[in-house]
Amino acid sequence: MRASTRTILTVAALAGFSTGAFAQAAPAPWELKSDMAYAYGKDGKTLSYKMGTDNAGLLLKGAKKVPKGTLFFIGANGQLYMRSGSYLEGDGRFMFGSN
Repeated sequence: MRASTRTILTVAALAGFSTGAFAQAAPAPWELKSDMAYAYGKDGKTLSYKMGTDNAGLLLKGAKKVPKGTLFFIGANGQLYMRSGSYLEGDGRFMFGSN
């Protein structure tokens, strides 16, 4: 299976947002596991895979680190997006949330 780190983290972000993080006063951190791979499939479905030790090096080939401060979200069209710009107000509130 070929997957990039960006794809793995994108799927994890999708899973994190779908749990109602917007309704919480303080969003909970994601719990990503090093022995798991997460995918956002071509059909738009999210998947997780248990990884073995033999394929970890192959998985890292061509993978890119996701920059710190990256926000993932689903648009109104159902497409997964990412944003590397700011997304928090000066007081730490989510800039794009409802008031």
